[in-house]
Amino acid sequence: MSENVTDTGRIKYERCPLCESSDIAQFCKANCAKHRLYQPVIPPVMTWMRCASCGHVFTDGYFRPEVANAIFANTLEHQVPGSRLEQQREVSATMVAKVVPYVSSGPWLDVGFGNGSLLFTAAEFGFRPIGIDLRPTSVEAMHRFGVEAYCGDFTNFAYREPISVISFADVLEHMPYPRKALVAARNLLSPAGVLLVSMPNYGSPVWRYLDSTKANPYWGELEHFHNFSRERLYSLMHEHGFEPLRYDISRRYRLCMEVLFSPSWAPQRPSD
Repeated sequence: MSENVTDTGRIKYERCPLCESSDIAQFCKANCAKHRLYQPVIPPVMTWMRCASCGHVFTDGYFRPEVANAIFANTLEHQVPGSRLEQQREVSATMVAKVVPYVSSGPWLDVGFGNGSLLFTAAEFGFRPIGIDLRPTSVEAMHRFGVEAYCGDFTNFAYREPISVISFADVLEHMPYPRKALVAARNLLSPAGVLLVSMPNYGSPVWRYLDSTKANPYWGELEHFHNFSRERLYSLMHEHGFEPLRYDISRRYRLCMEVLFSPSWAPQRPSD
């Protein structure tokens, strides 16, 4: 994967970050200057590309380290651990309740845990919460809440035992190369475990409607590098040894899907 530094604050994708095809072309442009994390060091125009080989849609590059550091120096209010916990508890409970028929106990690792609501709620259901995040202040806050948490890149994370549940709750679209995260998840997850993934659904009819009215918020979403359709997500997961257990609409954010996956080498699960 060639990485060329551009003059736009990004390291340019020379190939599709999912299938590595070089048959990519500009898809659209959007303005991110109104994003709450925007700073002058960040170029105001985002360029989105599309891969002709696999159909994936992604930004023309991901942030250089100094630009990423400027973004992660700040945290949106709703991403601060402890923020809106009571309001988010019900939403998090619906996510955990979908997992329980397949896995009901053990370590639950939330990647990019945000305000911590999903982990706190998983603990209420009997799971042992573990978090990993790139923001040191967020990790320190979780420690103060008594939650086991680590600061660093998930793709390099190792743990002392297999993980029962790994959650990528609106996280994969933030990662320059999501395939690396799925390789790490497969290595960490128990054969009887569950992977929970939520993200905006680029293939949703509502997405197309908001495009038609020029009201789609995700083209200017500063921290996102990818827009996944359900079909592209499923094919990517299959390539990395995961099969869908359940599809649902996410209640966390607009236009989002929420999918449970199991390792394809796992024992047969009951269907819904």
